[in-house]
Amino acid sequence: MTVAHQPSMFDVAPCAALTPLAGRVTRHDLDHGAWVDHLPGWVEGSDDVLEALLGDIGWREDRRQMYDREVAVPRLLRWFGAGEPLPHPLLTDARRDLDAHYLAELGEPFVSAGMCLYRDGRDSVAWHGDRIGRGRSHDTLVAIVSFGSPRALLLRPLGGGASVRFTVGHGDLVVMGGSCQRTWEHCIPKTAKPVGPRVSVQFRPRGVA
Repeated sequence: MTVAHQPSMFDVAPCAALTPLAGRVTRHDLDHGAWVDHLPGWVEGSDDVLEALLGDIGWREDRRQMYDREVAVPRLLRWFGAGEPLPHPLLTDARRDLDAHYLAELGEPFVSAGMCLYRDGRDSVAWHGDRIGRGRSHDTLVAIVSFGSPRALLLRPLGGGASVRFTVGHGDLVVMGGSCQRTWEHCIPKTAKPVGPRVSVQFRPRGVA
């Protein structure tokens, strides 16, 4: 698989590196016990990681039934289960740092890494919560590291309401915690603006998908 990518002129670090989490993450409290942590530019020199993720790492195109026909899911997917090597060493380091920072709140480590490739502005994900498994009934954390072109991440209360918007760009971190997966929904909408590829890496604990 080949996806065109123009490296950012602003991302000048020679190789990928993580910046500290403590004292730099901004927490946004939502209703019903949900919250979102946001740290722009957590990963420096992230072009290196993006190039690896845009390579042949086993991306697949899923299909789903929509009314009377089967359609392609508008993004490519890759799932790395517990113990499966990740496609760039920085991602292993990122999971380690997230474990260290959030262990007191989460009470367990992050074990899986789901990945979505949004090839251009036509790729998207509809409103949803990560409610397969324990996310349906228990508070949990989902940590998302973004690589590539900035895209809008929207959140709204479950069932509808005013949305909250985050722009997730190259090397940014977003962590959804508390009751966020049960009481809120999130999406990546389509955009008519010309945008390059974006890879979303979602770290989750055991039994959450």
